[in-house]
Amino acid sequence: MNNVYTVAVLVGSLRKASINRKLALALADLAPANLKLEIIEIGDLPLYNEDIDDTPPPAYSTFRQQVGAADALLFVTPEYNRSVPAPMKNAIDVGSRPYGKSCLSGKPGAVISASPGAMGGFGANHHLRQSLVFLDVPCMQQPEAYLAGAGSAFDEQGELSESVRPFLQKFIDAYGKWVEQHKKA
Repeated sequence: MNNVYTVAVLVGSLRKASINRKLALALADLAPANLKLEIIEIGDLPLYNEDIDDTPPPAYSTFRQQVGAADALLFVTPEYNRSVPAPMKNAIDVGSRPYGKSCLSGKPGAVISASPGAMGGFGANHHLRQSLVFLDVPCMQQPEAYLAGAGSAFDEQGELSESVRPFLQKFIDAYGKWVEQHKKA
């Protein structure tokens, strides 16, 4: 019997109709049978502040519980100014604190970035990977996933373009194997 792993999906764009949210939903549809992807909302997290972490706001506690209950992590992010958007960085800060009690540590992860531009969020993807190394999130190295020209990845109804489907399928299938390998270790 194969295990089914719950994947906490963090989407760096807060817009309801964002390309990255559509991408996360498409990946959930394409996910292999061993993965169950669940978007964890990050937009209501107050900015991380250690001064309030002695009595954390309910949003911190809820987020930490949701991520802590997941088996794995998937980061779906746009690129803002050659880095990750502030909400994504804030979610990582909230999840990694208090020091020594990170809800992220040890969970197999992957990063996919999408941008209407030609580089597909390359800068954000790599900045995020740098943080994940420090946070003890074993991050899938291959296949790397940068979706350039992402504005054309979905039609007007929000349906995934058939030209993008094989790329995303290869990514999510590899991630399913990555999670399986690292959860058995």
